[in-house]
Amino acid sequence: MNKTACIFAMTAGLSPLSAFAQEDEIDEAFLGTIVLSAPSSEDSEDQIVVTSEWIAMSNPADLSELFVAEPTIAVGSSIPMSQKVYVQGIEENNLAISIDGARQNNKIFHHNTTTLIDPALLKAVRVDPGVAPADAGPGALGGALAYETKDVADLLPPDDSFGGTYKLEYDTNGEILSNSLSLYGRQSGFEILSFLKYADGGLRTDGDGNDIPGSGTNLLSGLGKIAYETETGSRFELSYESVHDDEARPYRANIGQIIGGRPVPLTRPYDLKRTNIVFSYTETAPVGLWDPTLRLAYSGTELFNDESDTSMAQTIRGETTSFNGELSNRFNLGWGQVNAGVDFFSDRGTSDYDYLPDPAFNEDTEEKLNNIGLFAQVRMIPTARARLSFGLRADFQDFEGVDGSSQSTSGISGNIAGEYDVTDRITVSAGYSNIWGGIDLAENYIMNPTWTYPAGGIDPVTAENVYFAASYDTGIWSVDGKVFATQIDNARSASYGGGPGLTTDVESKGFELGFGTTWDGGFFRAGFASVDTKTDGRTADSYTGNYLTMPMGEFLTFQAAHQFGNGLLVGGDVQVALDYDDTYDFATGGQGPTLPGYTVANVFVDYTLPRMPNLTLRAEVNNLFDEQYASRATYGQEFVGEVEPLYEPGRSIRLSAQIVF
Repeated sequence: MNKTACIFAMTAGLSPLSAFAQEDEIDEAFLGTIVLSAPSSEDSEDQIVVTSEWIAMSNPADLSELFVAEPTIAVGSSIPMSQKVYVQGIEENNLAISIDGARQNNKIFHHNTTTLIDPALLKAVRVDPGVAPADAGPGALGGALAYETKDVADLLPPDDSFGGTYKLEYDTNGEILSNSLSLYGRQSGFEILSFLKYADGGLRTDGDGNDIPGSGTNLLSGLGKIAYETETGSRFELSYESVHDDEARPYRANIGQIIGGRPVPLTRPYDLKRTNIVFSYTETAPVGLWDPTLRLAYSGTELFNDESDTSMAQTIRGETTSFNGELSNRFNLGWGQVNAGVDFFSDRGTSDYDYLPDPAFNEDTEEKLNNIGLFAQVRMIPTARARLSFGLRADFQDFEGVDGSSQSTSGISGNIAGEYDVTDRITVSAGYSNIWGGIDLAENYIMNPTWTYPAGGIDPVTAENVYFAASYDTGIWSVDGKVFATQIDNARSASYGGGPGLTTDVESKGFELGFGTTWDGGFFRAGFASVDTKTDGRTADSYTGNYLTMPMGEFLTFQAAHQFGNGLLVGGDVQVALDYDDTYDFATGGQGPTLPGYTVANVFVDYTLPRMPNLTLRAEVNNLFDEQYASRATYGQEFVGEVEPLYEPGRSIRLSAQIVF
């Protein structure tokens, strides 16, 4: 797709249009979804859609840049290996997270990221905020988040059998140099793809010119895929994706520094590796009622802190793994579609602590969780103006604690959502879900070998989600609005000293408004969101909200881009966080300090040489006005005088050149 077409396709998705026509295209539709992907006529009214070309055009280096246009999605921390994603105020561990369909179980350490991923690998991201379908997987308490990596078909023109891409990039803030190479080809039904990227750089500086502790870059990411597709459309694919970050980070990786408390070094080594292996079988040209999916996957994340050469004289290793899979079939019927099947996972979390001066203090712990789920999701178009989606799933769990004790439990989850075209320009929609999440594994780094589990077992976590939305679309511009709420009960919040059975209730509610318009070669989009979060009935704080939520507030986002006819593309975005005073003070139990607002602007220019259409040059200025700020979703900002938060990088210039061959 050329960039002019990309602009038009992108804006068609950015404005929440209600284009949803073909009955045979109902399979991917679900209401309330945010999709960073190529738009199509199956996108429903509440979807926000960005093309896969937009991912390349916006050139995101981390998760905060990937989700920069979504006012209801916040990303905390300025260091990728400690970034956490919050969807409508709910931390991603409470969403069903997958990469290429593989379940992710990455709850290792509350100071580092949940899912470290390189956006350069991605072709699409799908977010079901709040209400998620039954086939999104188990544990979708606050929705679902699905990453999808690139395929050969996304990179290679239909008539070519081999190709490649090389990209060189340099960022002035931290002197970060990255190189990436992709090679891909297909022949006689076989496809192969390989991608490798290495990035290296020093400490970055914030808006005041101070070094951000532990902000160096040492990242290696890779993707390999091999596939075979028969002439009749049976497709078999094996993929391997990995990200490795190995660098000194702040001692608590999502905090700049704790003021006072026990003395610790400013930084320590963090060696984080995440691996995702997926085998799948699908039919690309399904016939009649036969449209199966078979998937077997392994995902794992390992974190190692080697402090043997420091005053701490210790090593800590945590690892989470998940063996999971799905067997399902989409029954394409005359009135719609039913996707039904079974999925499973076998998750394991372990920790290994060695105190070098005295092995008597060494600790090894492990928890295990197995789950089998049965699900069915119906998607239908009952009338020419209405779309409806509803589903059920039943999950059966077996849990084993660090002491060998066991617990079996089960529950039912349900969802329903629909939208209706009141007129050709006005569409309304609503959705509701009641989710049984069961038991969640404890964080690896806080598991205690002396834990005694509750006599009645750990309380299963449950959640309710609801939203109402409406949009008005003229074809040139559109406005939309949405109100939403999530209530999570008995979210597991185990602690080393407090025990394995502690739970916390979480609440998030708010609304968002959007406006978008297009013109010949360009678009403009604005969004506003207000998100109010609570834990156990009071204002949320970032300490109690670990793995759950954060103080949020009000956000504004603006995006614009224009494609000129000479290969030149210019654009930019602005993010505004307003002052937020609804915080909690642990010392008094009353209102805490006001979190300061900030305004950040980023601009870029992208140029494809007319005589060399395979070469693209790009220049970006990020944090154009050198704002000194910490992202609203970054830990500890309400603990003034006690916590120095991780500040975001100041002004930087990022230059890149990409050649396709």
